[in-house]
Amino acid sequence: MYFTFTSRYCIVNTLFINLKNIGRLFNFMKKRESFNNQWGFILACIGSAVGMGNIWMFPTRVSMYGGGAYLLLYIIFVALISFTGVIGEMSFGRAAKSGPIDAFGLACESKGKRKLGEILGLIPVLGSLAMAIGYTVVMGWILKYMIGSFTGSTLSPQDTADFAGKFGNMASSFGNNLWQFFALAAGIGILMFGVGRGIEKANKIMMPVFFVLFIILGIYVFFQPGSADGYKYIFTIDTQYLFSPKTWVYALGQAFFSLSVAGSGTLIYGSYLSDNEDIPKAAGRVALFDTIAAMLAALVIIPAMATTGARLNQGGPGLLFIYLPALFKSMPGGYIIAVIFFIAVFLAGLSSLINLYEAPVATIQEKFKLNRKISCSVIAVFALIVSLCIQGIVSEWMDVLSIYICPLGAGLAGIMFFWVLGKKYVENQVNLGRTNKFTDKFYPVCKYIYCPVCILVLILGIVFGGIG
Repeated sequence: MYFTFTSRYCIVNTLFINLKNIGRLFNFMKKRESFNNQWGFILACIGSAVGMGNIWMFPTRVSMYGGGAYLLLYIIFVALISFTGVIGEMSFGRAAKSGPIDAFGLACESKGKRKLGEILGLIPVLGSLAMAIGYTVVMGWILKYMIGSFTGSTLSPQDTADFAGKFGNMASSFGNNLWQFFALAAGIGILMFGVGRGIEKANKIMMPVFFVLFIILGIYVFFQPGSADGYKYIFTIDTQYLFSPKTWVYALGQAFFSLSVAGSGTLIYGSYLSDNEDIPKAAGRVALFDTIAAMLAALVIIPAMATTGARLNQGGPGLLFIYLPALFKSMPGGYIIAVIFFIAVFLAGLSSLINLYEAPVATIQEKFKLNRKISCSVIAVFALIVSLCIQGIVSEWMDVLSIYICPLGAGLAGIMFFWVLGKKYVENQVNLGRTNKFTDKFYPVCKYIYCPVCILVLILGIVFGGIG
């Protein structure tokens, strides 16, 4: 009788404890933030994808690798990556209702190795934080040039050498502390308002404004003498470049990194989606607008360079902070053009910055049960200290991350979702919110093509010294 009573008591007590835990879990899930609607989510994802790669790298590669030939391959790879990796990371995040650590843990839990999954999930989270820190340095540069476009200091140097000297002084160790602080504050400030009131609302403003500003720039350049040569080059397919391995490699790298597949940002945004949202449709829209953003940048920068008779062969910070300001100075109404351009660039960069910081912020929030403002503050203090210290080596810092960490994070997310969780689980998650079943080809293409592509991007990045 005693044994029976004790056993019953233990059973009841266990059930009570379990119910309490379930209640806590339910309350936690209830409190989890979410996007207000699909377009809010899409604009946030577009914001994460539209960044410096679209502006300071895509036009250069179009110019250097055969114009239309490069563009054709780029569109093919964008279609592949958006159809596989983007949909996969969005669906994985939504399934886990959490960031990479718990998502990877969920996958490995099915094999009885949750801790291993959580440890592996740290890689994309730390990678996202490190990338955000490096991006903070760049955003400090952009903010300084944006404010300087209003005051006139951005275009004050007399020639290209002076522009280069000005940029070199700014990009040196501890050369831009104040503006870097303000750039970080802008990004963290948005994140403190949360997903719906912060990330979503900010992107609903920033992304439309970005596109409008670049359209204005495109119209202006269209009417400049000599711009027609730039348009002709962009849309002319030089077939010899289709047989060049570099064209294929850099088109793949551009598409891969532009769509923000790294096992972190897209995954964490997906975790804020409801089960009613059609993820394949959302991924298609993200890919479309990201491509439009890249094309707008190319349609502005390449024809603008053509007005001077010069061919664009310089990308990265040199293009943004040296050659383009020198070009704007020589153009009619150049000061106004500089204002519009750097506002647009700042908005594109800020939207990417908040996406990069969201994964580590959400991780701190979830793992340590801290509120969002405290989590943001912890990340901000750490990021500020590190970003100030790496100003002189930020290029090397970003190269390491883009070559090794980003494709590794994407590959791990792909393996966890497509290989570990398996076909049935993947198809169930992808088809949530859809009226019609998504194509049966999705899973095998992701498993046998996308995952190896992630490994290929890692290898090619090492061989070529970076392809993103």
